[in-house]
Amino acid sequence: MGRLMAIDYGRKRVGLAVTDENKIIATALDTVHSKDIFSYLKNYLKEEEVECFIVGEPRQMNNQASESVKYIDPFVRKLAKEFPEIELKRYDERFTSKIAFQSMIDSNVKKKERRNKANVDKISAVLILQDYMKYSELSRI
Repeated sequence: MGRLMAIDYGRKRVGLAVTDENKIIATALDTVHSKDIFSYLKNYLKEEEVECFIVGEPRQMNNQASESVKYIDPFVRKLAKEFPEIELKRYDERFTSKIAFQSMIDSNVKKKERRNKANVDKISAVLILQDYMKYSELSRI
C-alpha cells in the first residue's frame, strides 16, 4: 500500500507533500528546484512506495485553465512517461498559494520565513493533498 504524493509544480520550484502509508495525514515533504525534480523522485521512489501522484492544476475563476498550464502539461506528460506504473491525477489548486501564505501568517510564522517561497510551495502541496483526500473521501460516501 503506497503513499499519495502531491506535486505543486512551478517553473522554478516544485513543492511536494506525501501522506503516511495509511493515507490519513498529509505532510510537507520538500521543495525541489524544477530541473532536479525527476532525479529527486527517482531517489525517493527507491525508498518509498507511491501509488498516486496528485499534480496541482491551476484554474482561473471561470474554471478555465490558467496560463501556467503551458509549463505544467509538459511536466505531467514526462512524469507519466518516467513513472508509468504510478497513477497520476490532476487536482484543482486554485488559491493554494494564497491560503498557504495566510496560514503562515495565522500560525505566527516570522516574516523572514514567510518570504521563503519554498515554504509556501511545500504548504501549497500539503493543501492540494489534504483537499484531494477530503474530496476523495466525500465521493466514496
